[in-house]
Amino acid sequence: MGHLLEINEAHKYFGQKRILENISFELNTGDILGVFGRNGCGKSSLLKLIFGTLSANKIQIKFDSEIIEAKEIIPRQLVAYLPQDSFLPKGIKVRDIIPLFCDDEEKQNKVFYAPGVSKFDNTKIGKLSMGQLRYLETLLVGSLDHPFIMLDEPFSMLEPLYKELLKELLRKLSKTKGIIITDHYYHDILDITNANFLIKDGNRIEISEKIDLEKNGYLSSN
Repeated sequence: MGHLLEINEAHKYFGQKRILENISFELNTGDILGVFGRNGCGKSSLLKLIFGTLSANKIQIKFDSEIIEAKEIIPRQLVAYLPQDSFLPKGIKVRDIIPLFCDDEEKQNKVFYAPGVSKFDNTKIGKLSMGQLRYLETLLVGSLDHPFIMLDEPFSMLEPLYKELLKELLRKLSKTKGIIITDHYYHDILDITNANFLIKDGNRIEISEKIDLEKNGYLSSN
């Protein structure tokens, strides 16, 4: 059964500074939504407003047409969130962290036997490359039962091999989940998304292709 997440009229101010102004969108399971914007535009803030770890000046969240409070997102396990900063303890080996994160053998096996994991499963988290780490984190977050997941800059500083593995993973996850993804690597985002928007001056601008990013000043046209 599919699910629908609706975000309506998200507003966020820091003092007198407007970060987000009336941001609204819908996300179905099966969708991958890309969110673009320059540093400081409010991409990460938007994800935190949805997740409930940052208070909004105004926001309405609906899950399957039911209005819910942001504080319900975590206990009801509706949306999983991968922040920019790593959340895994650096001194534990990959093979030991997987059972701590996955609560049954089937989920554990999906992570253990995912493409590429065998190359670093005996490595401590703190010794992984950036690509290995972000790929592992996405595998772990994706293994959760949450119908929606949000990923904040997962492609940042990834080696080409892990970029491709990550894209394949997200395509697979999108068969049963709705995904929101932010990143500056626009080629990688546009390669996997079916909808996109740009946050500029606090507002939402629909994006269909690279030329729209150029027209709206996010990319140089040269």
